[in-house]
Amino acid sequence: MQSTHYDLVVVGAGALGSFHAYHACKKGLRVLLLEKDSQPQEATVRNFGQVVPSGMSRGKWQQYGRRSLEIYQSLQNKFDITVRRHGSVYIASDETELTLINELKDINQSENYTSQLLNQQDCLENYPGLKKDYCKGGIFFPQEITVEPGKMIHRLIAYMREQLSLTYQPDTLVGFCDYVNGKCITEDHLGRAYTSNKVIICNGRDFRNLYPQVFFESDIEVSKLQMMKTVPQHGYELKGSVLTGLSIRRYESFRECPSWQTLKAGEIDARCKKWGIHILFKQATDGSIIIGDSHEYANAKEQDKLGFEINQEINNIIIEEAKRIFDLPSWQMAAYWNGYYGQSKSHDVFKKEVAGNIHVVTAIGGKGMTGSAGLAEETIAELYG
Repeated sequence: MQSTHYDLVVVGAGALGSFHAYHACKKGLRVLLLEKDSQPQEATVRNFGQVVPSGMSRGKWQQYGRRSLEIYQSLQNKFDITVRRHGSVYIASDETELTLINELKDINQSENYTSQLLNQQDCLENYPGLKKDYCKGGIFFPQEITVEPGKMIHRLIAYMREQLSLTYQPDTLVGFCDYVNGKCITEDHLGRAYTSNKVIICNGRDFRNLYPQVFFESDIEVSKLQMMKTVPQHGYELKGSVLTGLSIRRYESFRECPSWQTLKAGEIDARCKKWGIHILFKQATDGSIIIGDSHEYANAKEQDKLGFEINQEINNIIIEEAKRIFDLPSWQMAAYWNGYYGQSKSHDVFKKEVAGNIHVVTAIGGKGMTGSAGLAEETIAELYG
């Protein structure tokens, strides 16, 4: 038994777990953050790095996202966690999508969230290579940011270790956690045990090592995504996040527009519908363009059925659709990869107290990079005041 007793043990050092640790450390709590791998390797580092509250539904989730923007910027002012504030744009490709972005502009105004309508010429001037025959107009969110997903989480953890006295322990796979005799006992696969007053489990898609029956009996499903990035585009700059017509048809915020119900039956390419494809673009700091993505689903117990292979049919569709939208200097791809995240079919996040003072917060879906900082702040406030 290790001698150090913690106020809080957080299991899982992805964005959701790390931001729980961050807010707890800011309260002056003694926090231990455990990560099963040598470094976070799942959805937190396998995504676009787009922080886009504009795509979230009104109410608490957009508020989480907007609060997350403030938290990211506050951190960036103290420590470089790769934040770039170039805004996000949604490009409408037809009259249906134009109607929705105009309606969303009115909703944003009522919610005091800044957005700006762009005409076709504005879009073509601001986003080099955007094809005129695709673009009919856009809506721009100047406050939104991007981060480098492969770097952000490591820098956040480094900041917490250096400035907030976080204890961080990677290569620690937790196999047991329970509330015993008035304290939480967390034990790893090497038999090392850690005691704490509370535990928060942010386990990503690892549903087999802790409380598997809880997850297998839940309605959690796992989504598999495919993404890719080009070689660096020398001399070419694409600022911020670029989301396109299929994103307008998919994202929650647009489903709240008055015309959604009458327009939702609009034609969508059957292949894109089958694979849950919508097209996003974001330029990384090395000049490469990240493009994606797709969605395949399996329940938590059967997530292995999703496999780890790259489905070339999906990639071909993504590239074909992307080429309809942009002319890039080079379409040579440097890398392809999969990402996986958990989501609940009936809830926007899975939260459960599985034993005394042991709380699970997981299955945040595709909202992790945007919503984790704000959600974690609220959770810590609920647990600690």
